[in-house]
Amino acid sequence: MRSASAELAKAAGALPAAVPVARSWALPVGAAAASALVFALVSHHLIDDTYITLSYAKNLAFHAHWGLIEQGTANTATSPLNVLALGAVTFVVRDAILAAGIVFVVAQVLLVLGLRRLGERTGLPPAFAPLTFALLLVNPLLLSSIGLEVALGATGVVWALVHAGERHAGRLGVVIGLLALVRIDLLLIAAVLFAARRDFWVGIWRTTFSALAVMLPWFGFSWLVLGSAVPDTLVIKISQQSWGPFSFTNGPLLYLRNFPAAAALSFLPLLLAAAAGAGWIVLYRRGSRTARRLTPFAALAVAGALHYVAYSRLGVPPYHWYYAPSIIGATVFLAAVASAVPEHVRRGTWTAAAAVVAAGVAVYAVPGLPRQFAPIASNHASTTEYREIGQELAAIAHGRKVETAGEVGALAYACDCELVDEFSDRGAVDPAITETKRRSGEVGRALLEANFHNFDHSVAPISPDLVLATTRRAPPPAALASWRIDSPWVGSQNLYLVPAHAVALTRSPSG
Repeated sequence: MRSASAELAKAAGALPAAVPVARSWALPVGAAAASALVFALVSHHLIDDTYITLSYAKNLAFHAHWGLIEQGTANTATSPLNVLALGAVTFVVRDAILAAGIVFVVAQVLLVLGLRRLGERTGLPPAFAPLTFALLLVNPLLLSSIGLEVALGATGVVWALVHAGERHAGRLGVVIGLLALVRIDLLLIAAVLFAARRDFWVGIWRTTFSALAVMLPWFGFSWLVLGSAVPDTLVIKISQQSWGPFSFTNGPLLYLRNFPAAAALSFLPLLLAAAAGAGWIVLYRRGSRTARRLTPFAALAVAGALHYVAYSRLGVPPYHWYYAPSIIGATVFLAAVASAVPEHVRRGTWTAAAAVVAAGVAVYAVPGLPRQFAPIASNHASTTEYREIGQELAAIAHGRKVETAGEVGALAYACDCELVDEFSDRGAVDPAITETKRRSGEVGRALLEANFHNFDHSVAPISPDLVLATTRRAPPPAALASWRIDSPWVGSQNLYLVPAHAVALTRSPSG
């Protein structure tokens, strides 16, 4: 029989081995808890474009149908992978919003695990991963983009950086393929990270074929069945051009004007990364070992900057989530710099980072919880208002086709009726295709021709029976219903519903 002292000695010997295991679980568990709390808060004010994605996911899960509304096929889901993931989880839990929370939490856990692996490989302190995670989690712009593909994109980019650094050619290709399905423009980020490796051509074919094996099945299906490989949102957004004097290039100024504190915190990493990047270049050229360790993170910041330039060249409107890749790249780079400085300086950099996290929490919480609107939002009504209107609209429309007033996501999610909009009506996309071709050069026009080779241009736009419109005055006498809506972006308006023939009369020359 073993003595008690022997058993105690064995237990004591096992304890040190158990401590690292417990610590290894602490970070992902903490990330999951923090992410779940954040989603519980933001689920009250998911933006309208998030509800476009959720409507796609709901139709996929409940009706095996690819479209914003059940009555028509469309290809305006910018992120096929996000819809597929949300649709799969929705099929199980039967609630698309709950599914969005689950996908967000899983993505965040994978993100922090990737950050930890990056930190370990580059010799950064253990605090790097939780610090970076916290900075990304409370960034007001990223908070305002939850439910879209931003979280999946951040996770994919970090793991692309991991596998690029570890020279896992096949795994890198798989991640790049997934990034293409998250957002096609993230291929630019992936290309920069791939090219920034030393001897980047080693394993290039394995990476390429792995990426193609992941992405081609969907893009082939989309091209043959849905009529375009790349989602139609590309031409829809390009055809919109700018919002008055504000394009993507100077869009941050628009958000600074409307949401000063939230926008300042959101875009601060871009300015700080530019300054830190200049310092990194000087140290790198002097042969600094620390600067060389930070090369992968600098490549990510450069990739984010190139993404900003590419979107500026496209001339798209300044939708706030379009800035996410640049902000994510800059934030990860800054966190790495703050963690790599000499130990006597590190306490100051970490204190500054903690102050930014605290400021992000404060900016979110100051208006009161739960918030009615995201910290940065360009919608004309709150999610609550749109969902209540959508439920009433279902009863009023009673099977008739309704043209939207410009925002369709939350209304479609709540109404389950036939809402006519560029994002739901395939026939309405054709003018955007024609306009984008007209504005493009020879190469761009050829790419558009190839992308829309199987597009059915004979499909006519849907003729609505009813029309939603907004006014700052009293609704017209012909209105069948009206609702008072309000938002920080445009103020108070009346949203009203009228028969389509009444609108036609008011728009005619004789009217």
